[in-house]
Amino acid sequence: MDTQEIAGLGARRNEDIALDLMKFVAGTAGVGKPAAPSTGFTGTGAAKPDEHVNQLLALYTRCLKAVEGKGPEKEAAR
Repeated sequence: MDTQEIAGLGARRNEDIALDLMKFVAGTAGVGKPAAPSTGFTGTGAAKPDEHVNQLLALYTRCLKAVEGKGPEKEAAR
């Protein structure tokens, strides 16, 4: 039996799990969303779309490493 057939029966790939984790974290923490306008002093201007994409890609990479069990603490031990 082909491994893709086995995966289609319910097993999820690490990439899919990492994507779901990234969506959850990004939605909860507001990563990749433009800052809401507020009155008073603001720290920086609105981030550019490229910066949003880079933030999301970095978050996805971190999520994928966490799903694969290759977190920063494991790589530092090597």
